[in-house]
Amino acid sequence: MRLTVYTDYALRVLIYAALKRPEVATINEIAQSYRISRNHLMKVVHHLGILGYLETVRGKGGGIRLAKAPSKINLAEVIRNTEEDLALVECFQPGPPRCCIQSECVLRAALRTALDAFLKVLNRYTLSHLIRPNRALRELLAMPHSGQAYHSQRDARG
Repeated sequence: MRLTVYTDYALRVLIYAALKRPEVATINEIAQSYRISRNHLMKVVHHLGILGYLETVRGKGGGIRLAKAPSKINLAEVIRNTEEDLALVECFQPGPPRCCIQSECVLRAALRTALDAFLKVLNRYTLSHLIRPNRALRELLAMPHSGQAYHSQRDARG
C-alpha cells in the first residue's frame, strides 16, 4: 500500500502546526521547511480546514494553527479523510464485479484483512505521538526554539 502525496503533505502540515503551537504557521514556512510545493500545500491546508483539523487566522501575523489538540487528531481518521481511495485493488471498488473470479477470490479477502489491520494499527496513534521527538523535529525543520512548552501534559497523554 502506498499513501498519496496529498496525504503525506496533510500529515506533514499537521506535524508542523502541532510543533509550532501555540503560534501560527504559514504555508510559506511549511513549504520551505519541508522543501515542498507551496501550491500543493494550499490545497491541502484548505481541505484540512474544511475537515476541522486546522483553523486560519487572518490579518497581519496570520496563518494556520491546529483547531484541536494533537491528542484528538487520530492518524487513521486523517488518512481515511485525505485518501481519495483506499481500494488496494480494482475489486474493492463499488459496483458490479470487474473480475471473473471475484466471488471466490481469496486474494481480495487477504488484502481487505491487511488494509483493516493497517488502519487498526494507525487508529492507536494520534498527532501527539508523532511530535514526541519535539526538539529534534524542530531542529530538522529549522524551527526556532522558544522558551514555551510545545504541548501540554493533557496532549502528551494522547
